[in-house]
Amino acid sequence: MAKQERAVRTRNALIQSAAELFTQDGFESVSLSAVSSRAGVSNGALHFHFPSKAALAAAVRDAATRRFGRITSAERPPPQLGGSLQALVDTSHALLQGLRHDVVLRAGFELGDRARDVRRGGDLYERWHVWVEDAVVRASREGLLSDVPPRDLVATVVGATVGFAALGEGDVRWLSHTTLTRFWSLLLPRIASAPALRGVVAAGRRAEAS
Repeated sequence: MAKQERAVRTRNALIQSAAELFTQDGFESVSLSAVSSRAGVSNGALHFHFPSKAALAAAVRDAATRRFGRITSAERPPPQLGGSLQALVDTSHALLQGLRHDVVLRAGFELGDRARDVRRGGDLYERWHVWVEDAVVRASREGLLSDVPPRDLVATVVGATVGFAALGEGDVRWLSHTTLTRFWSLLLPRIASAPALRGVVAAGRRAEAS
């Protein structure tokens, strides 16, 4: 059991170190020896777990995808507390906070653009786009939206959050809770029905509960 646990720790350390280097230096520039050195393991140990850089990058992507899944699978509030519209607000906050603080999640998103050979299971930005589409459809069915065209709302939310993520690579203030709260404070009066607007919290209910 101890040997198995050590192998898991080594694998996780390699994934973490690879994510840090991929986001810092770019996928193409990072060598496997740099990853093993940062993780504090031998090159042989790295190759035992990952036969190539593509395999290592795929593991980073898989880990990021699982973390993304946890962010987007949180329970939706009841309709009187904003339902699917509140879930959209909450999840956008959780995603940007994840991109700010979780280097594995951030690397997983970036690898969709920088490592074509490891794009397994769909680009994470595309997964986010699909999730937002589903949330908007649910919010419309729940009567939480005004007369805003759903397609326009999806484009606005995806464009803004992806834009904040890109800008956040150079300045983390774009990923701040305050930045996204201001965005939702401006947008919600335009898109939410009158009853929904009274229940939706622009700062997010997850943050409110924490």
